[in-house]
Amino acid sequence: GPLKPEITITYVAVSAIFFNSGLSLKTEELTSALMHVKLHLFVQIFTLVFFPTAIWLFLQLLSITPINEWLLKGLQTVGCMPPPVSSAVILTKAVGGNEAAAIFNSAFGSFLVSNAAFITSALILGSSSSVPFTSIFSQLFMTVVVPLIIGQIVRRYIKDWLERKKPPFGAISSCVLLMIIYTTFCDTFANPNIDLDKFSLIIIVFIIFSIQMSFMFLTFLFSTRNNSSFTPADTVAIIFCSTHKSLTLGIPMLKIVFAGYEHLSLISVPLLIYHPAQILLGSLLVPTIKSWMVSRQKAQKLTRQPKAPVKV
Repeated sequence: GPLKPEITITYVAVSAIFFNSGLSLKTEELTSALMHVKLHLFVQIFTLVFFPTAIWLFLQLLSITPINEWLLKGLQTVGCMPPPVSSAVILTKAVGGNEAAAIFNSAFGSFLVSNAAFITSALILGSSSSVPFTSIFSQLFMTVVVPLIIGQIVRRYIKDWLERKKPPFGAISSCVLLMIIYTTFCDTFANPNIDLDKFSLIIIVFIIFSIQMSFMFLTFLFSTRNNSSFTPADTVAIIFCSTHKSLTLGIPMLKIVFAGYEHLSLISVPLLIYHPAQILLGSLLVPTIKSWMVSRQKAQKLTRQPKAPVKV
């Protein structure tokens, strides 16, 4: 079409998103949370090892059902995604949790692990002989890593101006992302050979909500064990960062990794569902999680107070 998405989306729009992210990320906020190693390991291992492994095992059972196989493979790519840069941080802040840890794991951690995550997702959908790893890595590097580094360098020189003017980075990224999502939906439904039956779509929506609820509960149990040493505020960051998946990183990288792939449209559908679902569920649970965190913090303060001497 006239928008030339094969150029404007694959290269320009993707690079713009990561340049904007590099320009807006506050390096000092990320480094302040650097020393909380145990929390970071928990989030990254759960996100990049446990999550995709559990999804893969679950999908082995679903493979015998009549659910569209490309939607199932798209669900597996969701499991390989890194945490998001926005929603996990926003919800953690809304509850009053450890925002610095959420920023570190959602932003810094996402960019560190994105290449490995999406090469893993490439392996899921095709053999090594059909996936051009050298081309994928070079394109990821040029459209993700380089714009991000340039954005951070530019930020150093205009930091004061950015602090005064406070440009709408979120709105800019959202507009670019909206254009990417629009072209993805166009690709999905313009394909006359697409086989997206209502049964498969409804089941995938139900599965996505079930996965999110189950994994949020699981991370809550793990992080609140007696020997976990995590504070209630840490638990809040863990719940959101470990279970949320990035649409901002996901859609552009799926377009890079699976460019020209016949079933890219169907593969993208589960991620397009997962993102609004995680925001909806997270928003609904904010009051409940906040109430739990406040009561737990009060209980911990009471147990730490020295007992008054008993008068005889």
